[in-house]
Order: sequence, then structure tokens, then C-alpha cells
Amino acid sequence: MQLFPCPFCGPREESEFHYGGEAGNLRPDGADVTAERWAGYLHMRDNPKGPTREIWVHLTCGEFFAMSRDSVNHKVSGSSALGETEHGA
Repeated sequence: MQLFPCPFCGPREESEFHYGGEAGNLRPDGADVTAERWAGYLHMRDNPKGPTREIWVHLTCGEFFAMSRDSVNHKVSGSSALGETEHGA
């Protein structure tokens, strides 16, 4: 079992977390969003191979946070509360 670093609770088993999506996928603002822009927000992802930054939620404490990890070897390099500087894993 892999340990994920919750910035609020410390290292916990991966089964306590749920993936929330890639970081930086900002929801379009306003009622005048085109169908193409909305579809891009909902369905288009970068899906990078290697280092990535993602949004996760720790189901135990209910907090959302950003985590940096490698999508190839799954090594976590750090996590942070949303809007804060990242802490090393």
C-alpha cells in the first residue's frame, strides 16, 4: 500500500484518498461560455507522462489539496493545501 501525504493529517494509506483531477483545470466563469470551451473543460486533459500536479481529497478529514507525483513510477514528491507552497513528501 502506498502512503500519500495529506498536508493536514500527515502520511496516510492511499485508500483514504480520492482523485479530483489535474491541477490548473479552471472552471469557465460566466453564462456566455461557448459549447467548445465547456466541452474542453469537461473532457480535455493533458494526461502527462512523468511529473504532474493533481487535486486530491483526503476522505477522512474532507480536505482538498494539491499533490505532485510522477505518473510513471507513482512517486510522490510533495503536497500542499490549495493556494499554499508545497511540502516535500
